[in-house]
Amino acid sequence: MLTIEKDLVEQVVDIARRAGDAIMTIYATDFAIDTKDDRSPVTAADQAAEDVILAAIETQIARAIPVVSEEAASVGQIPVVDEKPFWLVDPMDGTKEFINHNGEFTVNIALIEQHTPILGVVHLPTQGTTFIGYAAGASIVRDGGTWERITCRPQPDAGLTALVSRSHHNTEVDDFLKELTVSEEISAGSSLKFCRVAEGIADIYPRLGRTMEWDTAAGHGVLKFAGGQVRQIDGKELTYGKPGFENPYFVAASDDVFDRLIY
Repeated sequence: MLTIEKDLVEQVVDIARRAGDAIMTIYATDFAIDTKDDRSPVTAADQAAEDVILAAIETQIARAIPVVSEEAASVGQIPVVDEKPFWLVDPMDGTKEFINHNGEFTVNIALIEQHTPILGVVHLPTQGTTFIGYAAGASIVRDGGTWERITCRPQPDAGLTALVSRSHHNTEVDDFLKELTVSEEISAGSSLKFCRVAEGIADIYPRLGRTMEWDTAAGHGVLKFAGGQVRQIDGKELTYGKPGFENPYFVAASDDVFDRLIY
């Protein structure tokens, strides 16, 4: 079992911030938009952030742990992870949000052990805000300031606040939410949705569409240590290191919400 010390967490937070700085440099320019083989958009910011993260993990952290990262994986550069711990990286989650200049894109770095996140760092470059989750708990750091503890809230009596994807909302999500008592829906982009549940702003995030493991791992890690869970539709915990690194449909919510949900 790996032991996650705070100095390692601080290193990962610093790496995520530096990747965010690289993204913001390109955000201010007239950047080009390309398309990957899976028809998803990609920009120079995705690659610039990945370059920062991969180089820093190799030289700064100096751990013999493989790294699975989205842009490298898209061109077939995927290490064999088997049952070993591995880093799972999405250098910029929310490329569509980046292209649309709405600010809701994130840097995501997670450490996976025994198929579950043991560390998750999500950085929101446009606000200088970082969300962190590991065994010591979950925190938010604003503009490099003090670490503030965050936790999921109890389910409100008036009804749930549900988060839905800004770019991938569909009728399956609408049908799922109709079965619950929902008082408000909020649209948001990227892994920020996990973090909004973790900090007690919302209660549930159903994703009934295609995602990859690097899209969810860091946010899952933040939520897990804030008192929440990410489960497949059949009720099993969402796991990592699956063949192809593709996720099934899932629901992210607080422990309290899951205690009341019937699968």
